[in-house]
Parts: sequence; structure tokens; C-alpha cells
Amino acid sequence: MHIVGAFFIENIELRQVPGPSTRIDLTGVHFSLAAPAPAPVTVEPHLLVLVYCPPEDGGSGALEVTYHRDGEQVARNVQPLQVEPGKFNYRLVRAELAFEDYGTVEARCRIDFGPEVVVPFTLLPPAG
Repeated sequence: MHIVGAFFIENIELRQVPGPSTRIDLTGVHFSLAAPAPAPVTVEPHLLVLVYCPPEDGGSGALEVTYHRDGEQVARNVQPLQVEPGKFNYRLVRAELAFEDYGTVEARCRIDFGPEVVVPFTLLPPAG
């Protein structure tokens, strides 16, 4: 299995179209967010991880997402992953990220100690 992509999102919708085929509609894809209040603040962004399982693969593994700031791990999520061989699946990962000040964390995503996909998330000062 391997990660096709990872994105911070506001919403996801799945819909069937003729074929049969599935469409994944992502809205609010973002890599930064204006803080809801002045720092220090905690935010809970939703990370979508899209995974593909080749037909010859077994279809099971573990998805690990670690969040890092300034080289230090600040949060971690591990969950089992089942994907039918030859198909796609996704996982939503939500972490509570405490920010003492504005800045960037990296979400490092991998399956079974495989290669990492790194997705930055930057907290900005409140708007207005």
C-alpha cells in the first residue's frame, strides 16, 4: 500500500457515478489557518490521507501520522488500515495541536514504516 496524497480539509463527500465509479469531493483544502483566538491556542485540523493498495498487496497495515514542530514530535496517531487490493481508501486524522505561538507543524504520514509524506500546517495570527 502507499499514500497517494494527504491534505488538510474542511469537508469530504463521496458520490457514485456510472461505471461504477466513485468520486471524492474535497472542499476547503488548506495548509494554513488563521487562529480562532490569540496564541496560545489549540486547534484540531482534519488531515485526509488517501491510500492505494496495488492488486498484488495484502491490503492491511498501519497508518502512522506524527506531528513535528522545530524537530520535536508534538502529537501522534496510529490506526489500522484495510484497503481492498486494487482499490483506494482514506482515513481522516484529527489531532489536538497546541500552539504557544504562531508557526508551522509538519504532519508526517507513513504506512508500516514506509516512506513519509510530509504535509505542512501553518497557524497564522487571528484575522482582523
